[in-house]
Amino acid sequence: MFSTYLQGLMIGLSLIVAIGAQNTFVLKQGLKKQNIFWVCFVCALSDSVLTTLGIAGFSSILHHYPSIIQFAKWGGALFLIWYGYQHAVQALKSQQTMQMSSGNESNLIQSILMCLALTWLNPHVYLDTVIFMGSISTQFEHTVYFALGAVSASWLFFFALGYGARVLIPIFESPKAWRVLDAIIAFIMWGIASSLLVNT
Repeated sequence: MFSTYLQGLMIGLSLIVAIGAQNTFVLKQGLKKQNIFWVCFVCALSDSVLTTLGIAGFSSILHHYPSIIQFAKWGGALFLIWYGYQHAVQALKSQQTMQMSSGNESNLIQSILMCLALTWLNPHVYLDTVIFMGSISTQFEHTVYFALGAVSASWLFFFALGYGARVLIPIFESPKAWRVLDAIIAFIMWGIASSLLVNT
């Protein structure tokens, strides 16, 4: 049973560490020291819910109704194009520097809403958590332990990323570093969006 838990943990980590919309947002919030706990909490909880649904059998519903995924792809692509545009504008115009105050907890509601959008409007999340993890879980006798391992991966990764980002703070004391990060995020978002549109 413990080996099943470890396999769930390792497979979950292997999927979640890929650079994507969620991760870049968590990283940036960690660098800015803004709402880190709640950003990590919402992302981890959302992934946990989706993973649990997939392992509980929700993936079979998506297989029977592929139009749900198609709708999610179009909606997610449009959202990511807009989100990438916002970062592209910041990369060209922003002069922000590192906000050193860890007590800056402004725009909590906006941060939470952005977390929810980047998670629930991203079709890749459904493919990884619901369909892929749901399919893999059928190979195990004790699916509960596999689910616990996969869910643990989300909580470990997001909190490590959010709070571990502070080691990069010295680099981001320069406005140039922020512009580079925003440009990278913009291209990642547009790359994900284009892959969604090409595969629709």
